[in-house]
Amino acid sequence: MSIYDIEVKTIQGETQTLASYKGKVLLIVNTATGCGFAPQFKGLQLLHDKYRDQGFAVLGFPCSQFANQEKEHDRDIVQACEINFGVNFPLFSRINVNGSDAHPLFQYLTNEARGVLGSKSIKWNFTKFLVDREGNVVKRYGSTEEPEKLEEPIKKLLAKV
Repeated sequence: MSIYDIEVKTIQGETQTLASYKGKVLLIVNTATGCGFAPQFKGLQLLHDKYRDQGFAVLGFPCSQFANQEKEHDRDIVQACEINFGVNFPLFSRINVNGSDAHPLFQYLTNEARGVLGSKSIKWNFTKFLVDREGNVVKRYGSTEEPEKLEEPIKKLLAKV
């Protein structure tokens, strides 16, 4: 199974796989609009805007598993992201990223790129996974890693054609 076979639900409620992102460099992030790290939405959007024409996309997956910091309804999440942070990169329906009901995408990501001391679990909102054009999970970045600091690794992956 590859990352492109995994089914996801868009924030508009449509089920799809990640196949439409084949050949792109991806930054997959578990987000929360009420989190102290939410200002990272702006940095994520800047990266998305700057590199999307070169084959890059940020994919946001709202999650409320950490201190219940995400809105309950997808429409409210979209509104908060657009109004408060100017987000227009792809957002998906709210999911769980840890535990027995973790979404298959995050089961895959955490298995491919472990955290501190080999841990699979995600510690907090705004954990980021960098994926190359072939669908390989290249690196996992913690919540405190600012999106702007990921620009060089993104540029290196985009340069590989």
